[in-house]
Amino acid sequence: MTAYIPTVLTIAGTDPSGGAGISADLKTFSALGAFGTAVITAVVTQNTRGVAGIHQLDGETVAGQLNNLLDDVHVDAVKIGMLGTVEVIESVAAVLRERAPAPVVLDPVMVAKSGHRLLAPDAVAAMREQLIPLVDLITPNLPEAADLLGVGEATSVCDMARQANALADLASGVLLKGGHLSGADSTDLLVVDGRVTEFDAPRVVTRNTHGTGCTLSSAIAALRPQRDSWVVAVREAKEYLTGALRAADDLSIGSGHGPVHHFWRMWDDPHT
Repeated sequence: MTAYIPTVLTIAGTDPSGGAGISADLKTFSALGAFGTAVITAVVTQNTRGVAGIHQLDGETVAGQLNNLLDDVHVDAVKIGMLGTVEVIESVAAVLRERAPAPVVLDPVMVAKSGHRLLAPDAVAAMREQLIPLVDLITPNLPEAADLLGVGEATSVCDMARQANALADLASGVLLKGGHLSGADSTDLLVVDGRVTEFDAPRVVTRNTHGTGCTLSSAIAALRPQRDSWVVAVREAKEYLTGALRAADDLSIGSGHGPVHHFWRMWDDPHT
């Protein structure tokens, strides 16, 4: 019997350089055995050196794409990335409230690696109050967590634990990513149903880290319908991302922060 292939949806912006946004999401879905579908929220002028401009789609257009897709295609999981504005957040939240595809993973994309702001300042409250309560897991990094909570950025794992638990009052599940802390290892904290699980991984030394947040959240969304718990899905997603980072230098994309290698398990090793 052929194994069931889940269909996973990404709601996010574009990236012409192929390392982040819907490009990263669809590659990740494919690499992890899921069929990818996509709803575009913004057309981003971007390369590996940074964001040069954003053409934001309106809420009606985004909701139209989403409703039209759901009228026809059964979706097993959703990953939400860059939304950009209050209008788009409200439109996506309205569709989720009515149609409730699940599980839903939200990567609260706020600022690009280059420093360009991807979420309007007035949209943070809308995300916190209207969208986060509707999703199953949020995956903020430390600056995003601080922004959502209105507090200073965590500087230790103890700070992370306090902020992860505070975010768990807003969302069903939280994966707080500790990559911004210093140290040989990177620690992430998962809080689901009051249980805290710590994930430690050695840092991978590479400048090619473009799209790591998109890739991790997409990996979790792709794996969750195929695994029996969030803990297992997150653990395997992190293992996949670690491999993609280790293989990132095998690619040669652009002159800035290049992408991770989404197909590191499938493509032949160029060194053999």
